[in-house]
Parts: sequence; structure tokens; C-alpha cells
Amino acid sequence: MPPLRLPPRLPALRRLLSTSPPPPRTAIITGAARGIGKAIALRLARDGYDITVNDLPASQPALDAVVAEIHSLGRRARAHAADISGPDAAARLVAESVETLGPLTAMVANAGIAHAAPVLEVSAGDFERVVRGNVMGVQNCFQAAGRVMVEQGAGGRLIAAASVAAFKASPGLGGYSASKWAIRGLVQVYAMELGRFGITANAYAPGVVDTRLLRETSAVLAGKMGVGREDMMERLTEAIALGRTGVPEDVAGVVGFLAGREAGYVTGQTLALGAGFPSERTNGLLEAGPSKNSLHRSLTQLTVSINEISIRTAVATIREDTRLRIYVTAVDGGIRETQF
Repeated sequence: MPPLRLPPRLPALRRLLSTSPPPPRTAIITGAARGIGKAIALRLARDGYDITVNDLPASQPALDAVVAEIHSLGRRARAHAADISGPDAAARLVAESVETLGPLTAMVANAGIAHAAPVLEVSAGDFERVVRGNVMGVQNCFQAAGRVMVEQGAGGRLIAAASVAAFKASPGLGGYSASKWAIRGLVQVYAMELGRFGITANAYAPGVVDTRLLRETSAVLAGKMGVGREDMMERLTEAIALGRTGVPEDVAGVVGFLAGREAGYVTGQTLALGAGFPSERTNGLLEAGPSKNSLHRSLTQLTVSINEISIRTAVATIREDTRLRIYVTAVDGGIRETQF
């Protein structure tokens, strides 16, 4: 009698019936030298994964430091410093990880780039670089990892970095917003095509998280708006329901869930991690002019400077030159204008 052959849709049942010890879980995280990627690598290591961390060659020292931290947690780890923007490079990343650490369990395509510029001013080269880098980065990683996972026959987790910009586009970030919307769609296709192999595909969509990418992007946007970076960050924080920016560990916790057994029935989803951002308070966020808090401070200062006037009415307007003008009508009928 021929041996029972289980269909590829049932990898979990195959593992359940097996008498062999479970293989170690391994994960690859791209963009892992710092920030969110590093936090994800450390979180998955704490969850029992052996880790391959990847980033650009210039980040080799930072990658080595992450590997050392993972070793201190009692897990195996290796660094793969390479530009994986091409499919062959992504395939090498996966192959070398499997050869060193064993069968691949999870691929986290975390690496991404952004470029801040109005859509009428951004160059074709910068726009294409962002879209290609973000979308093809996920495609190359998912394709290479998916092929190996199908061959392994034990299921797997494909996880990509999206953004809240994949739900509500951000002015000044046209290419970035477009690329993150595309990643949502790509994740859904992988979920539909690879589900029969027990492979899930999901994305996480961070909001305002304190990373180097956020600091660099917000500084550029602030400059284009004619405001300071601190004022720009103040605006962003005002639009967050919880009243604070996120930290990389906030994102890593969700990725840990998506990579874990509890998320075995979750696929094709993009989980937003914006703490209520974006919301209705986001409207006008990137318009020129002072933020709510700076406006409040300025009005307080103005009240002090004109407190000797008996005020009948006061009207505040924000003009195109971004200066706030306060028109005060005194009891004597005279109109005084103050601007700052």
C-alpha cells in the first residue's frame, strides 16, 4: 500500500503527525541595522527565532552589533550586508540563510526608502527610485522566500513593511504613498496565490515612529513648509490619538504576532499601527502656518502685549505668507493689527 500523501495545503497536519523534533524557526529581516528592523530582529530572537539580518554594506558594523545582541539572547544569528534591490541578490540572501541557519520560517521585508517633494516638483528619477525600491524590494524578497517555502512544504510567513500612507496618502510624499498602496495590493496577491501551501502574507503599516527615516523626512517637509522641524513634529503628534510618537518596539510587537502561531489564520491583511493617525485631525496637517500649540502660545503672548486695550472682538487669520495676523477691534472702534 503506498504511503499516505498529504496535500500541500496541510503542512500543519504533517508536522502534527511527524515524530521528528520540530525544526528551529528562522527569519530574515531586511533593513535591520537600526530602527524598526533592528527592533523586529531582537523581538523575533526573543520569540525563539534564529535570525539573518540584512542591510546595505555601509551598515556592516551596525549589523554586527545586532548579531552580537541576538547571540546574547541565546539565538543563532548572521549578518548579510548587501544591496538586495535585484531578484538575484534577494535569492542569494535567502539561499545563504537557509544554508547556514536551516529552513526559512519567516521573511520580513522591512527595508524601505522615502523622498519628500511636492508631486509637481519631484524628479522622475527620485519618484521612480522610491517606488521601485519599496515595491520591488518586497516583490524580490517575497518571491525568493516564497519559492523556498513552497519547496520546503512546511508553510511560512511573508511580512512586509507598508505605512499608514497606504491608507491615507501624505502630501509631499507622492512616490512613498504610491509605493505603500502598491505593497498592500501585492500582499493580497501573495496571500491568495500561496495560501494553499500554508503560507500567509501580511503587512504592517507604521504611523509616526521615531526613526532616522522619520527625522530625515520630517526635516525636509518642514523646510519646504517654512517651519522648524520641532514644529513639524509637534503637528504630527497633535494628529495622534494617543498623543505620542511610536517607538520601534511598538511595531516589532505586531510583527512578532504576524510571525507567530497565533496569526496562522491571518493573511492578506495590512495592520495599521498609527495610534489613531491619520484621523480627521490630519486634515490641513501639512498646510503652512503655526501648529495649534504654537498658535496658542502666540495668542497668549499677544494677550499680554495688548492687555491694556479694552477688546471688543478679535479675529485671527493665517495668510499665504504663513504669518499670523491678529485684528483687534477696541471699544473706541479703532482697529489694531498685530502680526508675527
